[in-house]
Amino acid sequence: MKVTNTAKRLRERWDRAGRRARWTTAAGTVVVLVGGGLAWGLAAGGDTPVRTLEQRISVLDGPKNDQRVTLDTTFYRPVGRAKGPAVMLGHGFGGSKEDVRAEAEDLARDGYAVLAWSARGFGKSTGEIALNSPDYEVKDVRQLIDWLAKRPDVQLDGPGDPRVGMAGESYGGAIALLTAGHDRRVDAIAPQITWNDLADALFPNATGEGPGNGVFKKLWAGIFFSSGIGEGPGTQDNPCGRFMPAVCDMYQEIAETGRPTAEAVELLRRSSPAAVAGQIKVPSLIVQGQADSLFPLDHAHANAEAVARNGAPVSVVWYQGGHDGGDPETGRVRGLVHDWFDRYLERGKPSGSSANDGFTVTRAGGIDSSTQSVVIEAAGTRTYPGLASGTRTLALTGREQTIHNPAGGSPASISALPGLGALGNLGDLGGAGLTSQLPIDMPGQSATFDTAPLTDPVQLTGAASVRIKVTGKGDVPLFAKLYDVAPGGATPARRLAAPLRVAKADGGREVTVTLPAMDYRFDRGHRLRLVVATTDMGFATPPRPATFKVAAVSGLTVPTVPSLHTTAAPLPGWVWVLPGVALAVAAGILVTGRGRRGRAAEAFDPARADVPLQITGLTKAYKNGHLAVDDLGFSVEKGQVLGLLGPNGAGKTTTLRMLMGLIHPDAGEIRIFGRRVTPGAPVLSRLGSFVEGPGFLPHLSGRDNLDLYWRATGRPSGEAHLDEALRIADLGSALDRAVRTYSQGMRQRLAIAQAMLGLPDLLVLDEPTNGLDPPQIREMRDVLIRYAAAGRTVIVSSHLLSEVEMTCTHAVVMSRGRRVAAGPVAEIVGSGRRLEDAFLEIIGTENGTGDTTGVGTGVDDTAKVAGNGRGEA
Repeated sequence: MKVTNTAKRLRERWDRAGRRARWTTAAGTVVVLVGGGLAWGLAAGGDTPVRTLEQRISVLDGPKNDQRVTLDTTFYRPVGRAKGPAVMLGHGFGGSKEDVRAEAEDLARDGYAVLAWSARGFGKSTGEIALNSPDYEVKDVRQLIDWLAKRPDVQLDGPGDPRVGMAGESYGGAIALLTAGHDRRVDAIAPQITWNDLADALFPNATGEGPGNGVFKKLWAGIFFSSGIGEGPGTQDNPCGRFMPAVCDMYQEIAETGRPTAEAVELLRRSSPAAVAGQIKVPSLIVQGQADSLFPLDHAHANAEAVARNGAPVSVVWYQGGHDGGDPETGRVRGLVHDWFDRYLERGKPSGSSANDGFTVTRAGGIDSSTQSVVIEAAGTRTYPGLASGTRTLALTGREQTIHNPAGGSPASISALPGLGALGNLGDLGGAGLTSQLPIDMPGQSATFDTAPLTDPVQLTGAASVRIKVTGKGDVPLFAKLYDVAPGGATPARRLAAPLRVAKADGGREVTVTLPAMDYRFDRGHRLRLVVATTDMGFATPPRPATFKVAAVSGLTVPTVPSLHTTAAPLPGWVWVLPGVALAVAAGILVTGRGRRGRAAEAFDPARADVPLQITGLTKAYKNGHLAVDDLGFSVEKGQVLGLLGPNGAGKTTTLRMLMGLIHPDAGEIRIFGRRVTPGAPVLSRLGSFVEGPGFLPHLSGRDNLDLYWRATGRPSGEAHLDEALRIADLGSALDRAVRTYSQGMRQRLAIAQAMLGLPDLLVLDEPTNGLDPPQIREMRDVLIRYAAAGRTVIVSSHLLSEVEMTCTHAVVMSRGRRVAAGPVAEIVGSGRRLEDAFLEIIGTENGTGDTTGVGTGVDDTAKVAGNGRGEA
């Protein structure tokens, strides 16, 4: 299905502490309205004040238009213009008009006339909750549009026809769709995280047999109906709260039986955009959350398809948040909504955004090193692909399996945690959260079927499907879901389950299961796992014990969208200025540095071509006058493991940074295999290093991080020697897990493997044992010894003197930027002493607090650290 349009603004708007309207929000104390009221005010909260009008508007609704309701409203006058297009903002279930105040003020400052209202039964509005019924809430909104048409500061398209757009989340999103289907005066809509068919949302059924045979989403339904109880005076003793009696009776009946009646399905469908699908003919921005077990992505898909069939422009956005929590991306979503209205209400006004027609999905990228927050990236394509685009089929292994439904349906397996907000997403953080400790699938209650390990990554975008055979007596409710199986363990791809009810399965019945829609990357070497369970905490299941058999009779069909591409964020201004500054600096260096280079040693000294490292007269002082490194000199031979020792502030890290070409020395030189070290010098390709802590992209596996790092060097993949580096580092199965699941020790080991890529002749490691437990430290010791044993050279800066003594063949001791001792470890230690004692004595002597007996003798200014093996000269 091709969908034209839209709007993709990557500019982030500041979230002015706006509260997100959610189904789980409590409405607070409600004041009974006994009459209309009128008041003017100023809404601050930005540089430009917004004039507001608080008014209670009386409307008539009901099937016979004989019920009078008073709606509590706030009108925000357009800033900077006499009149502007109108935008109506609806709130989420359980909320009120106050929940959208921040967004309303933003729109008013952009020149829109904005109307926010509390829906009937919420906030200070009177009336009873009818679930966005066409006879009640829709009629209320249509009369609010009448009211807007009479405002002198609202643009009109004709008599009684204001130019108006509608937006809102969840409950407010559904009323936007429904009103657009019932009132042709609506010109554009931007519904967010809302439903297509409320009957299907509360009684989903993945087999396509209809919500009348669906599985009751009891936990979400309970949260939904409970939030309407106790709303306002006189409702505490009323079991229906502010719900209409018909709605209350419907819920109480289905809550008892777990099965919907025909009347319940009809009532819920009348309050659904699906009921007016053929009448929604306005430009529609459909925004849906990826962390949403209440209204999953297939509801957005159904709404988008309906609008597109009517010939109207549609844009579909999948973002990180939803009813289950996740990143709300408030700034991005508001920017997209504002751009949408700029395009379709202003009619020709430039939106200031780069248009992305059709489809946008946001994905978690790496970590912003300046804020330590997850970077969210947006990928888009000009054509909305639907949920089954570019499919490929992956074979599944696994025999027919027997599973059991326990008596009472308890204990139940867990997918999402409805109503607990961000808690439902903690398991996606790689084992750090509460849900990683919860039992996901109970023993004996689930069948599993796996693909083979992936030879290449798979980015699943859409809804996977599979055909299964179910055998069992009577009513068979099941729950299907996808897992990502890494060598180190399995995690849910998304915490979503697709319920299905299989009838007449006594002799075995085949059904096609459509799994929850998602955007998820399965890394190379991982497997996809289909899990079919008998229970799920969020759904109603039969109380009687039962036994079923499940078999996979087809492969797993996986949709992909290769055309999705990530749009780079706009570059800050300093990026464009910096190259010019760099050129000026470089020119200055060229002019002032000629004489210095002429006096410098030759770039290559053939006599030292076999010497891994030689440092001569190295000096570095900082602007504050601190002399970090003072006339340092030593050399290292092949096969040695050298420990660079010294107290804090001795100059060790500064020395290593100069060795890597990261900072310039003030005097002296460093040569690697006879060639001078300068920033970007080709000889640095023979050096592998790990200094000042590891840094990796947390959502990628260890293997993919290493692959990305090596590709960034620009060197041929054949030179990486990845297998050899990994064998030396001994990472094992953890290599194919996401780095976010690693302990500090595992990150250290991955960093060592990264430093070893290309099997550099000189390996430099700064505190490699940080975060490692004693067994891991022993393993690291073996890694370094094995690496040097192959004829390479290792330099280790460490504060663990006992490990240096057991690992290093040679040592250089620094204090106050100078070398105060150097040589084989056995020679520095002397007879019958430990390195720690010798080290303390050396440093004490340097500081004037100890003696020099037997320490550092025979070490001259260049201090060549000769010898081989472990201290044998």
